[in-house]
Amino acid sequence: MSLLKNIAMSLTALFIFSSCDAQIPNTKTEAIIVYGNCGMCEKTIEKAAFKKGEAKADWDQDTKMAQITFDSTKTNADAVLKSIAAAGYDSDKFSAPDDVYANLPGCCQYERPKKTEGSTENLATTPTVLTTSTASIVKKQAVPAADQNPLSEVYSAYFALKNALVASDGPTAAAQAKTLYDAIAVVKMEAMQPAHHSVWMKFQPKLSADTEKIKITQKIKSQREFFASLSKNIYEVMKVVKPETAVYYDHCPMYNDGKGGDWLSTEKAIKNPYYGNQMLTCGSVTETLK
Repeated sequence: MSLLKNIAMSLTALFIFSSCDAQIPNTKTEAIIVYGNCGMCEKTIEKAAFKKGEAKADWDQDTKMAQITFDSTKTNADAVLKSIAAAGYDSDKFSAPDDVYANLPGCCQYERPKKTEGSTENLATTPTVLTTSTASIVKKQAVPAADQNPLSEVYSAYFALKNALVASDGPTAAAQAKTLYDAIAVVKMEAMQPAHHSVWMKFQPKLSADTEKIKITQKIKSQREFFASLSKNIYEVMKVVKPETAVYYDHCPMYNDGKGGDWLSTEKAIKNPYYGNQMLTCGSVTETLK
């Protein structure tokens, strides 16, 4: 019992020590834009900034703002931002070396802001102040241009799958699900705006999993069950990555023993994919995305 008690006390002391050591004394926090795209970028940026008991960063994918927290007696925000730049990520004060940026994974290669005069290694003497006009420029630079919606093929394949389920055609639904699965796999993420990239990275694995389940079976009942999950997930994507034309979010209150089921359609008229001709017009439009 004495040995167990000593071990417990030692573990408690270690936990307390670790918790205290994790705190940053003489704390000062600064917020500055750091460019990046996704969850992988977030991990790299925060890892580059972290120095135990001295500095850390909390980076937001949507706003691109990094909250730099540091011990003001040991370091400063510039030193942290230099470490982040060395890992491949530009900020409003330091540019990453071109070769390091070029070696980032494709999905992490964000749209770079224009460099200021001088070499990328030179320190900026004063922080960049974002006026209304410069903030607008930064925002434009951070958003990649695209000739078309990078998810247009995904959306088209989804609607084709939905139509097959309306027709209660299991073999065609399986074939259309394969087309959708393939379209999801080849989406060009580098063509996406940062906010679009974030939501796609979150839901892409779910969409792939839902679609794979539909393509490997021709049983219409099972396909419809997986389609319900697929529709909820693609709706979350479509709310952010807007379709090129109006899309209607429909709801059937009868499906799944009264729990209901949702789907997306390019037609305003209700054509129910959960029941087909049995209850073709059961449902209503709950939202229009455009």
